[in-house]
Amino acid sequence: MTADSRLQSLWDDSEARAMSEPEKLLYRSNLLGSDKRITNYGGGNTSAKAQETDPLTGESVEVLWVKGSGGDVGSIKMDGFATLYMDKLRALKGVYRGPEHEDEMVGYLPHCTFGLNPRAASIDTPLHAYVPRRHVDHMHPDAIIAIAAAENSRELTQRIFGDEIGWLPWKRPGFELGLWLEEFCEKNPDAKGVVLESHGLFTWDDDAKACYELTLETINKASDWFAAQAEGKPAFGGARHESLPADKRREVAAALMPAIRGMVSGNQHMVGHFDDQDAVLEFVNSNDMEPLAALGTSCPDHFLRTKIRPLVVDFDPARPDIDAVVESLKPSVEAYRADYAAYYERCKHADSPAMRDPNAVVYLVPGVGMITFAKDKATARISGEFYVNAINVMRGASAVSTYQGLPEQEAFDIEYWLLEEAKLQRMPKPKSLAGRVALVTGGAGGIGSATAARLLSEGACVMLADIDEAALADTEAQLAGRFGRDAVRSVTMNVTDEAAVAAAHADAAVAFGGLDILVSNAGIASSAPIEETTLELWNKNMAILSTGYFLVSREAFKLMQRQGLGGSVVFVASKNGLAASPNASAYCTAKASEIHLARCLALEGAGAGIRVNTVNPDAVLKGSKIWSGEWLDQRASTYETDKEGLEEMYRNRSLLKRSVLPEDIAEAAYFLASDLSAKSTGNIINVDAGNKEAFTR
Repeated sequence: MTADSRLQSLWDDSEARAMSEPEKLLYRSNLLGSDKRITNYGGGNTSAKAQETDPLTGESVEVLWVKGSGGDVGSIKMDGFATLYMDKLRALKGVYRGPEHEDEMVGYLPHCTFGLNPRAASIDTPLHAYVPRRHVDHMHPDAIIAIAAAENSRELTQRIFGDEIGWLPWKRPGFELGLWLEEFCEKNPDAKGVVLESHGLFTWDDDAKACYELTLETINKASDWFAAQAEGKPAFGGARHESLPADKRREVAAALMPAIRGMVSGNQHMVGHFDDQDAVLEFVNSNDMEPLAALGTSCPDHFLRTKIRPLVVDFDPARPDIDAVVESLKPSVEAYRADYAAYYERCKHADSPAMRDPNAVVYLVPGVGMITFAKDKATARISGEFYVNAINVMRGASAVSTYQGLPEQEAFDIEYWLLEEAKLQRMPKPKSLAGRVALVTGGAGGIGSATAARLLSEGACVMLADIDEAALADTEAQLAGRFGRDAVRSVTMNVTDEAAVAAAHADAAVAFGGLDILVSNAGIASSAPIEETTLELWNKNMAILSTGYFLVSREAFKLMQRQGLGGSVVFVASKNGLAASPNASAYCTAKASEIHLARCLALEGAGAGIRVNTVNPDAVLKGSKIWSGEWLDQRASTYETDKEGLEEMYRNRSLLKRSVLPEDIAEAAYFLASDLSAKSTGNIINVDAGNKEAFTR
């Protein structure tokens, strides 16, 4: 470890000086959670004991502020902390009936709530309450878990820290462990913290800043020690494979991820994440990767996110054969499911929840990297981050000792803990497009961005594609701000460029694991009498509006068929594909081609469960890029009106006398993309406020 890589204190006295103890707790928590070397997303917890005024008696009482259930210290706000009377928490010891009944103690925590705080207290509350210090940090740093997961972790703790940091054997978090910590503190009053076997680190102090800096100092001391011990030694038994070049790694991932996604999405559509950072490649290429991976992860936070162990993909980067690997994956995935079911049967209790999804979360590919699949993009990404933590732990522990995973029964009892199950049951019902992946062409325009927003609002992940780089970047930023960075990606793409279209679909496969929805919306518009229509203008319309739709559909079909999950293709065509319009023969003919292509593809896709439908808009002026510039001038001239009067003219010519907005087209696209239209293919929905010339029958 170099001086630059050591954890540095970010505490600012001038900022913290005027803070209350709870505000210092928030400040400390956010600082700790800002660095993944200290703890990962959702991992660890912090607390402070502060004097507060009792709202009933007006007296000063001691209150525990502690991270609430399901929170994240890096992003937590004040309302993320549970608040509990310390005297009531101490009184819980009088009703505790012993370790076999400790889960019932969670039901008593609401009776200890201070200030009618609705934030639920977590199972870790007693671990903080009974440490007789005002400030407590519980973190999961890789350097400490590497000690905790070593076969001789107690000896290593003593060797590195002496009596300053103690050690406790593995114990599932809960009331009993809280009592263990209290007893440890009473017997070791000078100790500044404790390493919990197979779990993590506790540190404490009576001052918020001192507690924070003690946590950093403890982690740095462990990191320095490991760096010195590992110097000159090859990690994980040295390299067995060499990494493919970066572009080839992405190419392999783009081919494997849709195939894996199809195999593991039987219960629900899964979303993928790909990681080929140096730490991952060092591990997947190593001699010891397979035996270490088989041991499983140690820290409960790790395996709750990653399952107890990953699936190693049988891939030889020196002789890459994607088709052969995909074929070998099928029995490997089945074997993993069978092993998981056997693990469940071996370890289950009479009151255990039903077996959950038996598929692997983590897939390790030699020479390529790591693929993770979960119910949404954020969970897939975070699961990968947690397995990187596990890799770092295995590197450290195996360099100085023998790495050990958590015993199988203990792992099961955490994974299928009734309290964990209750937390899962409280989660909101998935949205209608949860786990679905969409590609929207023309994604930076009015209709494209509105459609992307509608799909994102229903839980889909969206890859935006557009030829306009600046507008695309702006649209991605706006949507990411509304729906989160995880769910939105973009790719610059010209729909007439065959290679660019293929690359964009590969990008979608690497970003999200595959594709379920294509909204083909890229477009232009032109207006000219037939005698003034040049061959160039004719070909441009055909290239974008006909050939472009063919190219994106062909790639989408390939991707969807590789997954075997069906899919939905939605063409955004035009009323002009059905109703002739003066001075627009090139545009109208190309739009008619789109509509007929959709009919043909509906026939071809049906057997694979791929539905193909069309939305026909008309006169969508708001936010539409094709209505800027010459097209607007040309259509205004055709109908002998001005720019301001064109929208009113379109509205008044419709049967319903209503303007058509991008959001209206987006709603129709969502309907056709979703399971609301699961029994519809080859259909056309006109969203034109009524035009009898465009009636389909």
